[in-house]
Amino acid sequence: MRYVIIGTGAIGGTMGGRLFESGHDVVLVARGAHYAALRDGGLRFVTPGHSATLPIPAAQGPQDVELTSDDVLVLAVKTQDTQAALDLWAGAPVRGGGTAGERLPIVCAQNSVENERLALRHFTRVYGMLVWLPALHLEPGTVAAYGAPLSGLLPLGRYPQGVDDFSAQVAEALSKSFFTSWADPDIMRWKYAKLLGNLGNAVEALCGPGPGRETVLAKAVAEGRAVLDAAGIGYATPQEEQDRRGNRADLAPIDGVRRPGGSSWQSLAKGSGSIEADFINGEVALLGRLHAVPTPANVVLQREANRFARERREPGSMPIETLIDLIDAGQPR
Repeated sequence: MRYVIIGTGAIGGTMGGRLFESGHDVVLVARGAHYAALRDGGLRFVTPGHSATLPIPAAQGPQDVELTSDDVLVLAVKTQDTQAALDLWAGAPVRGGGTAGERLPIVCAQNSVENERLALRHFTRVYGMLVWLPALHLEPGTVAAYGAPLSGLLPLGRYPQGVDDFSAQVAEALSKSFFTSWADPDIMRWKYAKLLGNLGNAVEALCGPGPGRETVLAKAVAEGRAVLDAAGIGYATPQEEQDRRGNRADLAPIDGVRRPGGSSWQSLAKGSGSIEADFINGEVALLGRLHAVPTPANVVLQREANRFARERREPGSMPIETLIDLIDAGQPR
C-alpha cells in the first residue's frame, strides 16, 4: 500500500515520517511554503533523541499524484478544512477507472467526530482513527513529534462501526512504525472520549498554561459528558485510554524544540485565521441544543476561540480570569 497523507502538519507529518522510516511508500500533500520546503528539501522530522531529513515525495493535490487501487488516503487536515479536501480528492481519477471516492479507502486521522460523517457523503469506504499524538508544526518543512518511546496512539476502525482486513493491515503497519494501533470495531467510542479530552484545547489557545485552567476544563468536560449521556452516545473512560497508552507514548522533551502548545494553540500561532473549535466545543454546544442541556462553558470557548482566530490574536493572551468571568456571565461580550 501507498499512504497518501492529505495534510502534512503535525499529525500527518508524524504519520508520514514514521511510515516512511519503516519502509512504506508515502506521499505528503501540503500547500504553500510547507509544500515548497518538502519538495525542495524533504521533511525534517525531529523526535526525542533523533533528527532526520526524509526524502518523501510531496504533492499539492491530486493533480500531482497518479492514484492506483493500492493507495490509501489519510485525511489529516483540521476539521474546518475537511470539506474542501473531500471535494478535491473524491473525484480524483484512479488508474484503471473510477474515482477515489468509489475505489479508495479514506482514513480520518483527525480530532472531532464530524469528519467521518462528511467523508461518507463522498467515499464508499471510510475509517475513523483516534489520534493521540503530541507533535508540533510551525516551520515549513519541519515536524517534531514528542511521544516516546512510541510516537502516539492510532487505533482505527470502519465507520460507523466494524473492522475488516484493511483496518487490521493498517493497524499492523502502524504498530511496526513507532505507534500503538489496533483495529477497533467501535472506534467512534474512542473518538468521543478524545473529544472530551480536546475540550481544553481552546482554553490553552486562549489563556496558555497556568492556574485556573483546570476549573474551566472541568466545567467544559462535565458539560460534554452530560450531553453525550443525554444523547445516548458511548465513550471510553479515562482509565481505558490510560491502560491502552500506558507509558509507551509519554510526552518527552526534544532539545532545542520546545512544544509551546497543542493543535489549537498552533493554529493561533500560525495566524491561519481559523481554528477547530466549531467541531470540538461546538459539537458539545450542538448536542446541548439538541437535547436541552445547558453548555455555557463550551459556548463561550467556541465563540472566543473563533474570535481569536478571526482577529489573529496571539495565543495565550486572554487572562484566565477574563475567560472565567465570560463563562460565569454566560453572555456575549
